Amino acid sequence: MHNMKVSIAGVELKNPVMTASGTFGSGMEYSEFVDLSRLGAVVTKGVANVPWTGNPTPRVAEIRGGMMNAIGLQNPGIDTFCARDLPFLAQYDTVVIANVCGRTTEDYCEVVERLGEEKTVGLLEINISCPNVKCGGISFGQDPKAVEDITHEIKRRAKQPVIMKLSPNVTDITEIARAAEAGGADALSMINTLTGMKIDVNRRTFAIANKTGGVSGPAIHPIAVRMVYQTAQAVSVPIIGMGGIATAEDALEFILAGATAVAVGTANFRNPTATLEVIDGIAEYMDRQKVSDIRELIGAVM
Repeated sequence: MHNMKVSIAGVELKNPVMTASGTFGSGMEYSEFVDLSRLGAVVTKGVANVPWTGNPTPRVAEIRGGMMNAIGLQNPGIDTFCARDLPFLAQYDTVVIANVCGRTTEDYCEVVERLGEEKTVGLLEINISCPNVKCGGISFGQDPKAVEDITHEIKRRAKQPVIMKLSPNVTDITEIARAAEAGGADALSMINTLTGMKIDVNRRTFAIANKTGGVSGPAIHPIAVRMVYQTAQAVSVPIIGMGGIATAEDALEFILAGATAVAVGTANFRNPTATLEVIDGIAEYMDRQKVSDIRELIGAVM
């Protein structure tokens, strides 16, 4: 028998595999394909203080090795989220991580304070890195001072542990990671999407209406692993690694590089049971390698 339990900021997960925000709805949408109780955690789609309509369509385009999206963080707002999504998730034996988005520090804090009243929510993931919202997170996620300041303000108001989700669209990811840690972050999740562009040469126009979008999927996996490794050397807080995970081997690369847990994102669109396959694959790997505790693998290549 092997132990697959990990801890993020004092919150125990039965295994290190969770969903990536924005790729799994808020759990309800995938529940007929996936037993949510088998997951280490469900990370919800980003929620704001008021409903957001998102960007104009088309908002998704296929690319070699992945996809590009500019959804614009469309969401029904915190009232609907608390009334509909959280009661549904409360039925399952899994940790709930609520992803929070906003256009201003005050927006974020309003949601964080509201979620402090919700016992179903085990951790908060703060999205300061989405490259698709012109008035939102990108201005926070690319400036170390802004990252430290917003982290500090959120920590002052949060009742749950705070995970800061970092943008890869920066010169030095470790500088941003250290700023989040200095602001009081309990953990980091990384990476969010890389900004890209796709042009439809036959129509001679942009493939998505926003012109640019977030690139995700297998194409970004090596970049994400490198950033997780670098960050694990620079900070002492736990890291949740993500970016192009489709198999257990992909997930294990992140863990060996220093991630305590991993999140499966784009793969869910192609294979709704990808998370379960990753969990089973990690267990099989541990059997083959005679590893009794998943913690033996975290940062093993350092």
